[in-house]
Amino acid sequence: MADFTDVYLITGFLGSGKTTFLNRLIRQFPRNRKLMVLMNEFGEIGVDGTLVAGEDLDILEISKGSIFCACVKTDFIKGLYEIAQKIKPDILLIESTGVANPVDLKKDLNLPIFKGRFQFKEQFCIIDAANFLDAFQVYASVEKQISSSTRFIINKIDLASREQVEEIKNLVKKYHPDPHFYEATYADINVAELLSLEQPLEGVRYEPGRPMSEEELERYVEELLSDIHESLTPPDLLMSASFFWKGGALSDLREMTARLPREVLRVKGFVQIEGRLHLYNYVMGQCTIEMQDVPVKENQINVLVFIAPPQIMPAVEKLMGDFNFVKTGEINRQEFFQKR
Repeated sequence: MADFTDVYLITGFLGSGKTTFLNRLIRQFPRNRKLMVLMNEFGEIGVDGTLVAGEDLDILEISKGSIFCACVKTDFIKGLYEIAQKIKPDILLIESTGVANPVDLKKDLNLPIFKGRFQFKEQFCIIDAANFLDAFQVYASVEKQISSSTRFIINKIDLASREQVEEIKNLVKKYHPDPHFYEATYADINVAELLSLEQPLEGVRYEPGRPMSEEELERYVEELLSDIHESLTPPDLLMSASFFWKGGALSDLREMTARLPREVLRVKGFVQIEGRLHLYNYVMGQCTIEMQDVPVKENQINVLVFIAPPQIMPAVEKLMGDFNFVKTGEINRQEFFQKR
C-alpha cells in the first residue's frame, strides 16, 4: 500500500458517457493496486453507481448536488477524510456530476486535514460529440470543465459528423495549447496508459497524524464552509426532481419522451416493463431504453430523475401526471452558473 493516493477526475456534461468511461478504467485496472471510486450525482436517487462494474470495488456515492458546491461539500470533505484515514487507496477515481464546475478540486485535495495524502494527477473531460457544441453555448460549467481538463475523450462520434468533431477540437484548442484528444464510441479506448499504471509508485511520505474525532471534523467543515472565499453557492438555474412510475407499457414511455419539453437536459432511471428491468436514458432529445441485468435497490425501480431549468419543472410535473408518474422527494438545488 502506497503512502499517498493518486487522484484522477472524470468530468463531462450530462449524458456524455462518464460512467461508461469509468467502467473501462475499472476493467483495465491491475489487481495489485488498490482502487477507490467516488461518484457524484446531481439527482436525489443515485443511478450510475448501480451500473459500475466490480464486486469488491470500494465506492462512495454522494447525491443531491455537486461535490464542488456548498450544498454537499460537507459530505465530500468528510468522505475524503474517511478515504485518507481508513481506506488509503493507491488511486482514487472521482466521477463528478455532469453539471459540475471542478476548478476547486485541487484546493480541496490539499486541505491540511488530509496531510498530503492526495496527489492530483489528471482531469479527463468526456465530450458528447453530438450535443457538446449546443451545451457549451449555454452552460458555463462546460467551459469550466474543458478549461481545467488535460485530456479529452470525444465520445459518441458515431452520432456526429466529421465537421462537428473538428469544430469541437478547434474550440478546445482555444483553452489549451497542446490538448490530448481521443475519439471513441461507448468510450471504448485503451485507458490503462491514461492512469500511468505502468509507472512505479512514488510520492512524498504520508504522515496521517492523530485522527480527528467526529465532532472535530464536523467543526472543521463548518468553519471551512462559513468562509465565503472558500465556498460559493451559485444561483439556482437547474433543478433535479424524481418521479415514480406506477407502471405501464413501453409505448407509454416512448410517448412521454416525445412530449418532453426541449429544455429538459437529462432523464435517467431504471423501469420495470413486462417483468424485465430496463435503463431509461435521455440526453438532450436523444433517448434509449435498454434491458439491464444488474442488481437494483428497491427504491431505484421505476424512479426517473429529471434535470432541467426550474421554470420547466411545473410543465414536467404536469406531463408526468398524464403518464402515471408521481413526484417523490423534494426538488434539489442546482450548483453552477449559466452563461449570460
